[in-house]
Amino acid sequence: MSEMSGQQRAELSSSFDELQQPISAEDVKDYLLANPQFFAEYPGLAERIDIPHQQKGSISLVELQSDQLRKKARQLTHKLSQLISIAKQNEEIYRIYADLNLHLLKCRFFSEVQDTLEDVLRQKLKMSAVALRSFGGANALPEIQRKLFIEKRFKQECFFFGRISQHEKQLLFSGQPAESVALMLLGEKGELGILAVASRDPGHFNPDMDTLLITQLQQFLNVLLPNLAGY
Repeated sequence: MSEMSGQQRAELSSSFDELQQPISAEDVKDYLLANPQFFAEYPGLAERIDIPHQQKGSISLVELQSDQLRKKARQLTHKLSQLISIAKQNEEIYRIYADLNLHLLKCRFFSEVQDTLEDVLRQKLKMSAVALRSFGGANALPEIQRKLFIEKRFKQECFFFGRISQHEKQLLFSGQPAESVALMLLGEKGELGILAVASRDPGHFNPDMDTLLITQLQQFLNVLLPNLAGY
């Protein structure tokens, strides 16, 4: 029998050293992740392992898995309920805007548009104040105020969402509650006026809010307003 070479002896010694090293928790985790069939091959083992539990003292691995699955099911049910609630709210808001557009089609004068917007947005969407200020006609917003809003609130966009100064609140809403506002510049080039909507909630209107429906309203008013008598 030939003698073992130096390299073979070194490799064998290294193997023995590896076998003598203690198995770490990380090794166990990696093995179980790499061998998901382990507990299927040893079904009785899962029931014999006791795991510390805050409320129950100790439970088996099977009980722990069942408990975790029930917890995940409750979380998913809660999230599903939230999504259904949000979907219903969005559907209701969409219907309100659709009805608003139908009512606006029946308006013959600028003042009727103002009244319709105020009635629907305040009564059905619970807004605290609504103001439609034109840039032309007998009740036009003064030129100095027009420049104030355009230069301060509409530098880059035709919308503004958030809070405004006390002076701006007075100009638009005449002292009505306006903790947060949505301002909409009307006209293809911003030449028609401003629609301002206010809420008592400081966080109701914010820069991150979705603008789909309010953009549709803006586009609708851009077409409607120039054709009205008395504008």
